[in-house]
Amino acid sequence: MGASEIWTIKRLILWTTDYFRKHGIEEARLDAELLLGHVLGKPRIYLYTNYDQIMNLEELARYRELIRKRVQGYCTAVLIGEKEFMGIDFAVNEHVLVPRPDTEAWLEKVIQCFRNLPDITMLDLGTGSGALAVSFLSFCRDARGVAVDISREALAVAKNNAEKAGVAGRLEFRQGDFLQALREGETFDVILSNPPYISTADLAGLAPEVRREPALALDGGPDGLKFYRILGAQAVHFLKPGGLLAAEVGIHQADAVQAMFRAGGLEAVSCLKDYGGIERAVCGRRPQAV
Repeated sequence: MGASEIWTIKRLILWTTDYFRKHGIEEARLDAELLLGHVLGKPRIYLYTNYDQIMNLEELARYRELIRKRVQGYCTAVLIGEKEFMGIDFAVNEHVLVPRPDTEAWLEKVIQCFRNLPDITMLDLGTGSGALAVSFLSFCRDARGVAVDISREALAVAKNNAEKAGVAGRLEFRQGDFLQALREGETFDVILSNPPYISTADLAGLAPEVRREPALALDGGPDGLKFYRILGAQAVHFLKPGGLLAAEVGIHQADAVQAMFRAGGLEAVSCLKDYGGIERAVCGRRPQAV
């Protein structure tokens, strides 16, 4: 990409798409457009209606740097600083996991169960960017909640996202290690979690952009099930009678997690599938009478 050449928006998108594909980037065209829109400070639709606009040298330099980082394995969302989730723009950085569409699929189903109920209390364990908590409170407007994360940096991101979405007044943030952040006798109508579920040995084999996400949010212990054991053994004590626990799981983990939840005293344990039909979350309820 020579700086002395004339580069229009259309030419840049085509060149970058081809370059990304050669480097094995799956959503090459989308990433090219998102990065270019970020440099120009414009939405993607602007690119299509201004194909012939010529880029200046400063814009080209900034875009080249983003291209370089993308092929080095940096996630597009982190490079532009935001990711849409549940129709909400979330700020993201290197301290949090990037929210993914597969998570939307099961979260939507949980929200439908609670969005018309009054005085709902929600807990988000390992909140990261705040995607689960902020989305839940955005659609369940009479709910309030607690968001927990062990990372101070992640909580700062979540607080920012809650403020932008207008739900910060209904969300309490606590720094702590998973359920240890809760108070004795504290109970909730719904507990949500997207815990670390990659086995320690598998971390090195993840895609480059995933490996750059925080290890604290990825490493689920030797078999990836560390945090589900905690949920299975303890979560029932933090649920109100009839309360729901819903946790995202990795591929081929659903059966093991369902068994843990049942052993911990939850009933009506089942799986929630994502848009591709993959078992993406496991949920269960505390019995009405324990």
